[in-house]
Amino acid sequence: MKAKPLHSWQVSIAQAQDIQRQLAGQVSRTNHLDNPQLIAGVDISAERAGEARAAVVVLRFPQLALAEVRVAQGRPSFPYVPGLLSFRESPLIIAAWEKLELIPDLLLVDGQGLAHPRRFGLASHLGLLLDTPAIGCAKSVLCGQHGPVGEGPGSYAELIDGGEVVGAALRTKLGQRPIIVSIGHKVDLPTAMDWVLRCCKGQRMPEPTRLAHEAAAGQLKEGLSEVKLQERVEQGRLL
Repeated sequence: MKAKPLHSWQVSIAQAQDIQRQLAGQVSRTNHLDNPQLIAGVDISAERAGEARAAVVVLRFPQLALAEVRVAQGRPSFPYVPGLLSFRESPLIIAAWEKLELIPDLLLVDGQGLAHPRRFGLASHLGLLLDTPAIGCAKSVLCGQHGPVGEGPGSYAELIDGGEVVGAALRTKLGQRPIIVSIGHKVDLPTAMDWVLRCCKGQRMPEPTRLAHEAAAGQLKEGLSEVKLQERVEQGRLL
């Protein structure tokens, strides 16, 4: 599954900011989800010796069973600039995504979507590039403020920036800090929160991004699940 060539990756900081402003208007805030069966999570590891590893995991819903893991490793070409992490991380994530045999119906991203100063965080960038419904699931606030969040899982408070609702602080686990959920692409905020909660398997972070973090750290083996491999054997596609 190839990403759309929306722009060059060889850009300056000012050009990257302009691209974000231009593409933010193309983000769909309308729900396009219809009973997703395959849900992907993406994450990228901390760099070592200048290199990073991006990972995409695909889970089958509702079991949240691991179906496929793909990784890509390389040296990011864009500098570390807060608010522009998608220009540093997206190329490696896309390289891992394009190895997938399965086609995800929904993408959960360990990062921001609309909850971004230019309304175009990593989840929105990837959602547009991959033309896939995407949700941002960040561990902390990048912009805006929210009120108190109730203690029970499912409690939330709207995240407001410049008078606009850009996301929500959502409690996913009792006794744990809320996470920041925002629209990435082709989903509305209530639906985004609903799917994040459905994908939390007793943890603070949803299972797709949690497992993507493990895969990016080298803790999950790349490839298809044993079930999928057995299907391929039965179909004569693998000896």
